[in-house]
Amino acid sequence: MSWWLLAGAALLIVAVLCAPGAHAAEPVEVLALAGSVSDVLDNVRNWIMGILASLATVFLTVGGVRYVMAGGDPGEVEKAKTAFKSAGWGYGLAAMAPVVVEILKGIVGA
Repeated sequence: MSWWLLAGAALLIVAVLCAPGAHAAEPVEVLALAGSVSDVLDNVRNWIMGILASLATVFLTVGGVRYVMAGGDPGEVEKAKTAFKSAGWGYGLAAMAPVVVEILKGIVGA
């Protein structure tokens, strides 16, 4: 039974190696969207801020729903408060992203 697996794996490897691939493709010119390191770091900052703010909004929403649906259950209220704290941390880190990127710019010299 195991020789069937070996034969199948060998056949797959031969098929991949013999298939027309990147070696037959024409060269492609890569165009950079960012003109400098500063632009790249600004794009990184924007992505970080967007992701952190989105996650913080999700945590805020989950915390709000848990708080409303708790019905007086102290365990659920604590979970909601924990979600609110996590949302606060997320918004705080999103606000600190520009500072981190400015420090990186200073290190890189951009």
